[in-house]
Amino acid sequence: MKVTIVGAGNVGASCAEYIAIKEIAEEIILLDIKEGFAEGKALDLTQTTSTLGFRSKILGVTNQYEKTSNSDVVVITSGIPRKPGMTREELIGINAGIVKSVSENLLKFSPDAVIIVVSNPMDTMTYLVNKSFNLSKNKIIGMGGILDSSRFKTYISKSTKYSQHEIDAMVIGGHGDTTMIPVTSNAKCSDILLSEILTKEEILNITTNTMVGGATLTKLLGTSAWYAPGASVSYLVNAIVNDTKEILPCSVLLNGEYGAKDLCIGVPVIIGKNGFEDIIEIDLNNIEVEMFKKSVEAVKQTNSALDGLI
Repeated sequence: MKVTIVGAGNVGASCAEYIAIKEIAEEIILLDIKEGFAEGKALDLTQTTSTLGFRSKILGVTNQYEKTSNSDVVVITSGIPRKPGMTREELIGINAGIVKSVSENLLKFSPDAVIIVVSNPMDTMTYLVNKSFNLSKNKIIGMGGILDSSRFKTYISKSTKYSQHEIDAMVIGGHGDTTMIPVTSNAKCSDILLSEILTKEEILNITTNTMVGGATLTKLLGTSAWYAPGASVSYLVNAIVNDTKEILPCSVLLNGEYGAKDLCIGVPVIIGKNGFEDIIEIDLNNIEVEMFKKSVEAVKQTNSALDGLI
């Protein structure tokens, strides 16, 4: 299997590292616009081969899209990252042009690849790729819900005696500080409902911390996070490459599911070798249904900034 990652910054490099360590792909191409940058990251990672014990081959290139030819999965992380005080939505003007150009170049050489969009605002960038190219919607996936869900599980674990491995919890909706929806109604710790373990106030605190999880890290680090995003991308790549059929929350194009259409937003989907294979509609309580409706409208409003680009 061959995986290409566009953008050799913190997220892209972390993603490449985790894919190599897990030996998810035989060949990893790291591409960046900055001269020598991807080559340096690839060389640095390659020098961990003997100490970490993996066999994946890592190649770094500067704008040489022909080197990405016949990739099975392509990951788009390119674009400017958030800075303290910025919302993901504020990145749209710059990142839209980057994502569209990158996608066009990738598809010249890997027309059958599954595309994973990471660049922010992620739901809108995923929608842009869907609307700009004549591709099967199943091959275009936005990675946001997996990351948000990992943060949700982290805060649940911090508030309970349970490890994250014992927690079943998911975040759906838009990948934004005000649009994501931690689904608390069916979150469980060792098959026990979260509502039977914690008070409403404690659950509300977890929800709040989850929703601003990215902003919290941006404030602490001075830039966007990279370990958890890189790990989340590698998890999704693994599900595709190894055809795991896992149910994961991802941003995909809806056509009536959850009462929404003509937008990409986070919902549970079955992931396999051809991308997402089916959309799973889970039970939501009345509050979560209303939150999802508001999230849909917010994402559509952000999408309106794409006028003239699609």
